[in-house]
Order: sequence, then C-alpha cells, then structure tokens
Amino acid sequence: MTDTALKPGSTLGIVGGGQLGRMIALAAANYGLKVHVYAPDRDSPAFDVAARTTCAAYDDAEALAGFAQSVDAVTYEFENIPRATADILARHAPLHPNAEALSTTQDRLTEKEFINRLGIPTAPFQAVDTPDDLDRAIGALGLPSVLKTRRFGYDGKGQRILRERAEGDRNALFAEFGGAPLILEGFVPFEREVSVVAARGRDGSFAAFDLCENEHRDHILALTRVPAPGLTPETARAALDIAKRIADALDYVGVLAVEMFLVRENGVERLVVNEIAPRVHNSGHWTIEGALTSQFAQHVRAVSGWPLGDSARVGGLPVEMRNLIGAQADDWSALLAEPGAHLHLYGKGEARPGRKMGHVTRLGRVPEA
Repeated sequence: MTDTALKPGSTLGIVGGGQLGRMIALAAANYGLKVHVYAPDRDSPAFDVAARTTCAAYDDAEALAGFAQSVDAVTYEFENIPRATADILARHAPLHPNAEALSTTQDRLTEKEFINRLGIPTAPFQAVDTPDDLDRAIGALGLPSVLKTRRFGYDGKGQRILRERAEGDRNALFAEFGGAPLILEGFVPFEREVSVVAARGRDGSFAAFDLCENEHRDHILALTRVPAPGLTPETARAALDIAKRIADALDYVGVLAVEMFLVRENGVERLVVNEIAPRVHNSGHWTIEGALTSQFAQHVRAVSGWPLGDSARVGGLPVEMRNLIGAQADDWSALLAEPGAHLHLYGKGEARPGRKMGHVTRLGRVPEA
C-alpha cells in the first residue's frame, strides 16, 4: 500500500454517511474524484451524492476490508467509529486522519491528558469510574461541575451539570449514564465559546480559517460569526497557534476543529480548550461561501496529498452561519427568496426536534436574529 497523492478520477472512501460526509463528497466531485461512502444506515444523506455506497455495520470486518480495497484513500466524517474499524481500514488503504489521532480525540480523558502534555490549558478534570470516584472528584474540583461520558457524546448528549453536592444519589447517576466510563470537568466561567477550523497537509503544511464565535442553544450550535467580534489580535493568533500545535503533535492530515472557551480575568483574555473534533466541523460551514477554499474542499485537498488552498475570507467580509434545527428548515422557501442568503439542506427526511436539517450563510451585513 503506497500513500501517494491522488489524481482526478481516483476514488475517495468516506466512512459515515451524514451531512458532513455529504458535503465532503460534493467537494470531492468538484475536483474530479469519485466517492465511495460506507455507512450502516440506508437513508444516509451522503448516499444520495456518492458514486458508490456500502451499507454495513462498523464492526463488519469483511465489508470494511472490501470497502477499503475498492478506494485509493479513506477518510471519515465523524469521530465515533471504533478504533478497531480504523485499524482494519488502515491495513488496506491510506487512512487520513490516522487511527491514533482518532483514538486520542474520541475519549475525553485521553484527549485532555494529551492537550495538557502540550502545555495547553483545559478545564480541570478527574476520571470517574465508580460512585466513590465521583465523590473524590467533586471534592477536588468543587461545584458546579460537569459530569460527562468519556466517549460518544455530542450536542449536549451524555453530560449533566452538577450544581449541589447533595444532587442525586451517586449510584443513580451512574445508572443514568449506563455504567459508561465518565469524566468530571470543573466549571469554566467563560465569556463565550470560540473555535478554530484548520487543515494540515500530508507534508505538514498548515492553513487555518479565521477564529469563529459560536452560540449554542439547548447544547446545539445555533449560530457562528466570523471573525469572532471584539477579541484582541493576540487572542486570535494564540487560538490559531493552539490549533497548529495540536495538529502537529497528532501528525494530523485533514481538517480539524478546536473548540475553546474565552475567559476574561481582570480584563485579560485567555483561552481554555474544550475539545478537539478530528473532522470537518459545523462551525466551519460558513466557509462554503465565505472563504476562498471551503473546509470541505480543504479536507479533500489534505487527505488527497494536494496543496492546501487559501483559507482567507472572501473579500474580507464578515460571515454569519445559522443552523436550521428541526422545523426551522420548513422556512426554506423564504430563505431562498432572501437576497444574499445561501441555503443548504441536507436531504434528511424527518425534521425531528434537535436534528440538524440544514444551514443558511450570509456574507457582509447580516440581519439581527
């Protein structure tokens, strides 16, 4: 197996069939690449735009091997695939990002230990494996604090804020999380949430998009503004430097996002890393219209062994991206009629509450919510 640069006409394998896989596939098609998508769900949105699909479980070793042998390189659209799956894929095709980067970032405890070893601050944390561990962790970190599953949490799932020491029976709390390994994180008094979406190439080249400000509602990203308003240039540069240090240490290839808290103490700004997403990211969707190279095109370039594109904003304009959650996507007709609005719908059938159905991007002057 040779990890050579892809050529137009090659086939890129994508593991995962959600909206991120769909947008990677669309970007790959613009470069003359074919796409083979592997996912366990027959109604996967990415299947609609792929040249070839495989519908099989992530633990189906035979199907995984056949899929990897049919493509020239493999990437993935989300981080919750098992490490064993990544290892099988890597035996048969170049895999980017690598399996070690995946396993480091899909466990909150491992991830925070890795970040701290780089000298980058995170929230204080303690591993929690038993009810007694939880008592000790609360004693060490205080309250309020956030109890989370170590793996498989997203959009607020798998976490609970603890505000009082007497809140709930410890055994009942463990039962609530299904006995999964947990982590307790000390509460960070942040002013706002920001993120850096960046890419690293096979040759170690690095390109970051401008620092974003993110607003969440009900634990789901609702709004991204770029550039993050009101921050010092030093803070913006520090955020990009953190992302580069993380990408280099992981020997990362592809797009990643680093989510951070902005903390202001005595008028001084500092950044605390919340988590790493080893993939294209919701807070980077604005780049499709708002940057010279979208995050999806950048990811395709990186994993294909091609030069990275220019990550600058189009015309230096400010950009706003709003997610369309659940029934908000029903406003598609009005959004299409709005001058300057760029609508993206993900091809999902049912608009359930909390489900990301699409997004809309506006460049330049944007209306108030």
